[in-house]
Amino acid sequence: MATVHLRIGDLVWGKLGRYPPWPGKVVSPPKDLKKPRGKKCHFVKFFGTEDHAWIKVEQLKPYHPHKDEMIKINKGKRFQQAVDAVEDFLKKAKGKDQNSDSKGESKGKKTPNKPLKILEEEDEDLSALKDPSEKPASSMEPISKRLKIIEEDTGSTSIQAADSTAINGSITPTDKRIGFLGLGLMGSGIVSNLLKMGHVVTVWNRTAEKCDLFIQEGARLGRTPAEVVSMCDITFSCVSDPKAARDLVMGPSGVLQGIRPGKCYIEMSTVDPETITELSQVITSRGGRFLEAPVAGSQQLSNDGMLVILAAGDRTVYEDCSSCFQAMGKTSFFLGEAGNAARMMLILNMVQGSFMATIAEGLTLAQATGQSQQTFLDILCQGQMASTFVDQKCQNILQGNFKPDYYLKHIQKDLRLAISMGDMANHPTPMAAAANEVYKRAKALDQSDNDISAVYRAYIH
Repeated sequence: MATVHLRIGDLVWGKLGRYPPWPGKVVSPPKDLKKPRGKKCHFVKFFGTEDHAWIKVEQLKPYHPHKDEMIKINKGKRFQQAVDAVEDFLKKAKGKDQNSDSKGESKGKKTPNKPLKILEEEDEDLSALKDPSEKPASSMEPISKRLKIIEEDTGSTSIQAADSTAINGSITPTDKRIGFLGLGLMGSGIVSNLLKMGHVVTVWNRTAEKCDLFIQEGARLGRTPAEVVSMCDITFSCVSDPKAARDLVMGPSGVLQGIRPGKCYIEMSTVDPETITELSQVITSRGGRFLEAPVAGSQQLSNDGMLVILAAGDRTVYEDCSSCFQAMGKTSFFLGEAGNAARMMLILNMVQGSFMATIAEGLTLAQATGQSQQTFLDILCQGQMASTFVDQKCQNILQGNFKPDYYLKHIQKDLRLAISMGDMANHPTPMAAAANEVYKRAKALDQSDNDISAVYRAYIH
């Protein structure tokens, strides 16, 4: 592979950590930020954000030759906005060059074509557009405190990490200290977005190594759940199931030991209403304030800050968490008393799980009857059932890609809890019961830690 030589001002695609390639430009690093030793890298500022970092040369690609490739493999509104910001800049820069050429020609002089100049923070044109009240980010911060898109000609427009909350303007992070327990598929993306938006976050995870990346991004480390709660004003929890949620609160060195009057605890795990009621009672019995806030979405939506948050319980806690919810999700709903969010989340996941099982059944029936699975998907995606969910899950199935975006074992757990909830309400759930049996079959085939789309394998074995 030929070596690509880059220089200040070049547009690139940069790969930072676990994030997808993102459009940016090579800029001069701050004077007090030294280049990492022994690494060939460039300092890149990413479009659509204030994120900037040293990126290894092997993680960089020129913008124009790889544009089509990157647009095909990356999805999401925030990504598209970043690409649009690059293209808008290029159009405006080209227009300025053409105007300069016209002026030169009108004077009878030839103006040589100059490469497009990518404005850096030091450039007068860009610095004049900045909000004078905005404090510059520390050069040592690997993740920005605020995300903004600069509109060069029309002024600055603030956009949040969660795109659909952009109408609220840029997020002002709460000055309350935030704790977060559980860095799984969902929790990891949530914590990243909290840090990006400038929140002070202390993290804990049962497997301590998972905390390392977030410590590098500016998080603090708590040694136990009790320590995190005692250090923080608001503590979130996002774990796998009701047992894990109870153990985290009432187990050794658990949350309950750190709860003091006024401390806030937010349960984001998808659990049953009975577990929520129990946790709410024990937290409030110690003078704590309780909110449940399970999230609808996937790992990708968590990374993108596009989750849907369902909250219930203490309304004042919900309001205190406003900047946190804006950072992690595209919208949030307050549903009243504790337990209501758990009920609504189980219903949503019951529908999603049943739907995924039906789609997998359709794909396998197409194959069994001699029909093209790809044609089935193409037709499906042109009709009323078309959605990103259907397209992505089916494409992954056809490619044999079952990397977890939402664990199969968790959707089966949610189906089981939803069926139990239906039993308690004396309401039939026959479709969910049938889907649950298919997921149980998939678990028996060792698919628990694969994506929910791996339910497909229950039909072919």
